Amino acid sequence: MQAAVDAFLKRLAQRASPATVDAYRRDIGGLIGYLETQDVHAWHEFDVTLLRRYLAHERTRGIAPRTLARRRAALSRFADELVRRGELDHNPVQLTQAPRQPRHLPSPVDIDLLGRFLDTPHDGDPLEVRDQAMLELFYSCGLRLAELAALDLSSLDERHVRVVGKGGKPRQVPLGRRASDAIRAWLGFRSALAGEGETALFVAQHGGRLGHRSIQARLADTARKRGLPEHLHPHRLRHSFASHLLESSQDLRAVQELLGHANLSTTQIYTRLDWQQLAEVYDKAHPRARRRPAASSDESSDNR
Repeated sequence: MQAAVDAFLKRLAQRASPATVDAYRRDIGGLIGYLETQDVHAWHEFDVTLLRRYLAHERTRGIAPRTLARRRAALSRFADELVRRGELDHNPVQLTQAPRQPRHLPSPVDIDLLGRFLDTPHDGDPLEVRDQAMLELFYSCGLRLAELAALDLSSLDERHVRVVGKGGKPRQVPLGRRASDAIRAWLGFRSALAGEGETALFVAQHGGRLGHRSIQARLADTARKRGLPEHLHPHRLRHSFASHLLESSQDLRAVQELLGHANLSTTQIYTRLDWQQLAEVYDKAHPRARRRPAASSDESSDNR
């Protein structure tokens, strides 16, 4: 059984990072360890019943649904390799469903608190100017981390930013005045930092494109230095963008387009209105929701 695993990992290592290969090794090794306790010593004996028993066994050990889903995905890819090698005639993992994932969404930052945070002056250092432009762009346009990191100079014009979202789907998002001003200020410093021929909008001190982890670290560091009493990361700014825009507009369809969601149901998860706001919208919009004036006591008597 281990020979098939080693061959799979060797092929995987040709196009995946060492960390990814190690993760697959652990996930497949966990299954092998369980199969040995069930006296299973050949891959052709592996079937959907054994897989379900293994996943149930892992759940009883307290393994989180997210981890189980990752393991299932790893085992499915490995099972495809076993089918290719002729050791299985089908992929049994495809006959199971992924564990349901709990939805953990970040709460939006309070709109006034976020406004004060963004308006906090900085010392004018080129990297501080760059970080301010990133903050404004995240909040102004609701961008994902990967979308912002991938922006080039050609992605911008005076009023819009063009991004490529999940699945390679392009979209165009309006650029707010504050974000536009912050980007213009950053462009005044960028040329002194960017390497020759570099197309990235946001560059690091070494002159190359700023990476995902660096962006996350800079945002968290800025929040700490400015005294924001909450953890700040790119997705939280995206969630704040969506929530604050929906609170003001009540236009779920427009927010869906701005976020680049394929399905409206995804937008409904990311955005939320409190009950009072929903009730006010209902009372104003629904023809059968409007309250009639209370009848006088005389009218009430006459109608008895």
